[in-house]
Amino acid sequence: MNTLFKLKERGTTAATELMAGVTTFLTMVYIVIVNPGILSKAGMDFHGVFIATVLASIVATLIMGLFANYPIVIAPGMGLNAYFAFSVVGGSGISWQVALGAVFVAGVLFILLSLTTFRYMLLDAIPTSLKHAITAGIGLFITFIGLQNAQIIVASPSTLITLGNLRDPMTALTIVGLITSLILMAYEVRGFLFIGMLITAVLAWMMGLLAMPEAFVAVPTGLSATAFQLNIYGVFSEGLYAVIFTFLLITLFDTTGTMLGVAGQAGLLKDNKFPRSRGALLADAIGTTTGAVLGTSPTSAYIESSSGVAVGGRTGLTAVTVCVLLAFTLLFSPVIAVLASIPAITAPALIIVGFLMMNVLRQIEWWDLEEAFPAFLIVVLMPLTYSIATGIGIGFIVYPVLKLLRGKRSDVHPIFLLFAVLFFIQIVFFSH
Repeated sequence: MNTLFKLKERGTTAATELMAGVTTFLTMVYIVIVNPGILSKAGMDFHGVFIATVLASIVATLIMGLFANYPIVIAPGMGLNAYFAFSVVGGSGISWQVALGAVFVAGVLFILLSLTTFRYMLLDAIPTSLKHAITAGIGLFITFIGLQNAQIIVASPSTLITLGNLRDPMTALTIVGLITSLILMAYEVRGFLFIGMLITAVLAWMMGLLAMPEAFVAVPTGLSATAFQLNIYGVFSEGLYAVIFTFLLITLFDTTGTMLGVAGQAGLLKDNKFPRSRGALLADAIGTTTGAVLGTSPTSAYIESSSGVAVGGRTGLTAVTVCVLLAFTLLFSPVIAVLASIPAITAPALIIVGFLMMNVLRQIEWWDLEEAFPAFLIVVLMPLTYSIATGIGIGFIVYPVLKLLRGKRSDVHPIFLLFAVLFFIQIVFFSH
């Protein structure tokens, strides 16, 4: 074990790595509840997505742990699942099978990029301000969905949206659950989102809003409802090129940014560079591709991995420990299904994760119009158009226009200019 994970070389022990794995698991396990809950709204089978979520996470995280030897966990990404369910399927009328096909194509492209240096060129071509804006915009979009699911915000014929009935039992319980999670978060309790879900579940049961499952433990079934159901032909017949690009773009730089942040926290960067980056990116790329085949949205490196690093995790043994614990969750599918069916249990997690993603707004140079206004459009238009791709596309179009008007053509990378043209064509001339 010491040879495989280089424990002594990185100044850690097996016991420390195991504890780090448990800590990371508690902070990210909420995804096995939230992700199938979100994708089931796109018409997908809940149990199938649940199993696919766990298996895709295990495959990608095992590669990360065993081959890249990093204490980083990979699982279906928040934001990407919302984009899949509410924008691609719900907003565009695309079937979830075709949407999975788009995820698969994006995953294959991600694999190819991971094997070449073009991935660095692609990342460098996108202005930093827009990268931050995309993260923040997705966060605002996730929060908006959470508020809608809890009916804290509801549709209005006169103002489009308005405040819901806060006296409604489910809405009131959501607010209580949100406050509970925020208190746990304020006191830096490990796994505050998951623990907040469990507390809210108990309150829901006491209020008669939650029925106990017939069994707490069961052999997982249902994967056949989602596995190998992807429709790749439909991706190209529907012209979902912007969707593919959006999946690829977000997964690529979100994963890269998270990996750099966690590796830096763990002291694993060398000369500010990320060793074995190819293996780490391949782990996510293979996870995304595997997830598409099994029936879930794209995977991404989880910033929650930093919680395990904070308690001493330095090697892939932390990631492998998380995989073992994730495998055990497969036995509790009846409980997971009940928890995910109650909006008050899952909505607070969406709201808080969205809030955490908005943190990057402080890194945007708001005094610079050419940088700030396109970023502003991305953040605002994602929730208002109910489309992550549309928000990104309009921001990408406006950015080079402002730069060119100010005579700063050299600030716009040729690849980024190509992205802008393609987005313009997609938004103006195509329906998706």
